[in-house]
Amino acid sequence: MFVCDETVKATLSDPEALLAALDIDRSVPRVVRFKGGPSEAGKRLTRFLRQSLDGYAARDPEPHTRDSSELGPYLHFGQIGIVEIADKVDSASSGSDEDKEAFLEELIVRRELARNYTWFTEDYDRFAELPDWATTTLAEHRDDEREKRYTRDELDEATTDDPYWNAAMREMKHTGYMHNALRMYWGKKVLEWSNTPEYAFRTLLWLNDRYFIDGRDPSSYANCAWVFGLHDRPWTEREIFGTVRYMNARGLERKIDVEGYMRLVDELVAAEGIGEG
Repeated sequence: MFVCDETVKATLSDPEALLAALDIDRSVPRVVRFKGGPSEAGKRLTRFLRQSLDGYAARDPEPHTRDSSELGPYLHFGQIGIVEIADKVDSASSGSDEDKEAFLEELIVRRELARNYTWFTEDYDRFAELPDWATTTLAEHRDDEREKRYTRDELDEATTDDPYWNAAMREMKHTGYMHNALRMYWGKKVLEWSNTPEYAFRTLLWLNDRYFIDGRDPSSYANCAWVFGLHDRPWTEREIFGTVRYMNARGLERKIDVEGYMRLVDELVAAEGIGEG
């Protein structure tokens, strides 16, 4: 029996009643892109092994081809395990040794790096816990002129002047997911457009926790902190970012097919059947 408060009780056999009893933000709608459950997770893993593992090591990330595993939400909710995924990847008839090694490095090493960070850092979701070199350089540039600034509401509504960023935000907001190649660009622009790096950090976590299906996950928290220098090194110094790694639209265009990605987002949002308001 699941006790929601002193007067409301709902059993797990009645998920609609259970959801109705929970105090949750209902302005964030359900998504159809992901269907929960271990069987669905298994289907996605099978599809990935059959269609996308071959050539994984040499392939540049292309969000519009949807050749990533998209297993993050299922890992987050424990609907599939690391051992099961690793075992099936290792024994798969598709993919070279290099392909399997590349995927398992992301699945195990990077994921465990994020878990170690959140486990051993008490306030892992606070700006002050970022590396000293990063907070220092960002502080030195906190008063730099921003060419553009956007409020949190404008970001939430995906109404910036950057069509690539808006597409990424729409994917996140309407499907609960965003390809990693876009997550980095998405985060860097929030830092660039915010009044202070501290506010940018809080905004990024607010959006992360609000919309990503796997947003409240060690990997997502570490990804957000990476935008501000975690698990990275100093780069060439520039305005606003200091020596924190910078990313711009030209870099994204070199990395992915942005036109193909924006078409994909339009298709995904249409499939969700959700208005753009």
